[in-house]
Amino acid sequence: MDSHHYISPKPLSLQDIRDIVGQQKKLALSEESKILIDRCFRFVQDKISHGDTLYYGINTGFGSLCDVPVSNEEIEQLQMNLLQSHACGMGDEVPTHVVQIMLLLKINALSHGYSGVSRELIEQMIMLYNAEAYPVVFQQGSLGASGDLAPLAHLSLPLVGLGEMRYGNTRLSAKGVYKILEQKPISLKAKEGLALLNGTEFSTAYGVWAILQSERLLRQANNNVALGVDAFNCRLSPFQEPLHQIRPHRGQIETAQYILNVLSDSEMAFKEKVSVQDPYAFRCVPQVHGASADAIRYVASVLTTEISSVTDNPAIFPDENAILSGGNFHAQPIALVLDFLAIAMAELGSISERRVYQLISGKRGLPDFLTPNPGLNSGLMIPQYVAASIVSQNKQYCTPASVDSIVSCNGQEDHVSMAANAATKLYKVIENVERLLAIEFMTAAQALEFRRPLRTSSLLEGMLERYRKVVPILEKDRILSLDMQDTVTFLREF
Repeated sequence: MDSHHYISPKPLSLQDIRDIVGQQKKLALSEESKILIDRCFRFVQDKISHGDTLYYGINTGFGSLCDVPVSNEEIEQLQMNLLQSHACGMGDEVPTHVVQIMLLLKINALSHGYSGVSRELIEQMIMLYNAEAYPVVFQQGSLGASGDLAPLAHLSLPLVGLGEMRYGNTRLSAKGVYKILEQKPISLKAKEGLALLNGTEFSTAYGVWAILQSERLLRQANNNVALGVDAFNCRLSPFQEPLHQIRPHRGQIETAQYILNVLSDSEMAFKEKVSVQDPYAFRCVPQVHGASADAIRYVASVLTTEISSVTDNPAIFPDENAILSGGNFHAQPIALVLDFLAIAMAELGSISERRVYQLISGKRGLPDFLTPNPGLNSGLMIPQYVAASIVSQNKQYCTPASVDSIVSCNGQEDHVSMAANAATKLYKVIENVERLLAIEFMTAAQALEFRRPLRTSSLLEGMLERYRKVVPILEKDRILSLDMQDTVTFLREF
């Protein structure tokens, strides 16, 4: 298997990113990309060398200073000034795994041959990516229009030897990293600073990370349901195909079929039931999880378009002999879907907490709080409190960022997307949902022990066998935060 991914004009997919990051593939430019990059770079150099036409950000100031000309002798200084002046990020560091995706997306976007940058610039970015030397980027500072300016400035500073980087487990100056790598920084040419800073790669990288996590967490949520259905002695009728054929939302149909498939060889599932109906948290899973599944699918389609798009400004079109200034950097498409995904994932967490509540409530032959000796022991009483707290926090994070806009740059940038705020909120929602699903799995696994010697499905029994080597059955009270974190780690394998 080739250990490299060759950057090319071919669209980049979410699966490509999963493979590149997961398999730690190195990047390289394809021959086709080299031709496109060189051609566009020469076109820009020719334009500024001949004639006195003003091109935004190439030989003019930026933002509301777009009408101020800059001489050819000052063009390179203009790009350096842009990079330094816009590196105003604050707050916590962006997690390294998100910065890695940012860098990959920026390399890919600049390689399409519409940005006018030199091949040297992109090769420098690839060198840092392959060395796993990732810039230190901060979470606060982007309005999600004109590009994710402040975060992308920090992403780009190390190219010219400024800023800080994460190399190994250490935070070092960019100069220190170059010394270790025995490399040298580069100088920026016309348009390059602007091409680096314009773009949606900060918001989109968060979105890519979130959608890849969401697909995994949706699968885990459905596995939790299957386990809970058996533990709570629920009916299978809510998952039967005829119900969903008369309301044929794709996610609903797929969710119901998945749970039936998981439970197809379960002894517990086909045991006679006493209750006529089950609570909504179990009975309405195809409708609730299915709606989130459809939302995830839609968000993935928008992100798939974005990761193969050119979102800097102006865009360069050698074939049309045109340099066009527009608004491809405006992250409204991303802002809307990141808010949407946060809501869809928070709902998976919300209904998960309700299933936890049902399981610990002493119903259907299960003991209060799932402990053999309630009273002396509190059992799983407090994990439900924790889940309720996390669900409440997610509700606050789901206030949409995309409905907000604040005028900036002397009114030139008078409507912004706030996609970056949507992105960083979404990250927290995803982390919270992972914790909620871990609490549910731990709870359902404990509840299932009170149904023995009956067995659930082979898939779930296999998971439980492995799980019990990590988290033993709760016989009496112990410190459960350790169990909960161990459950989070365990479930990441699936």
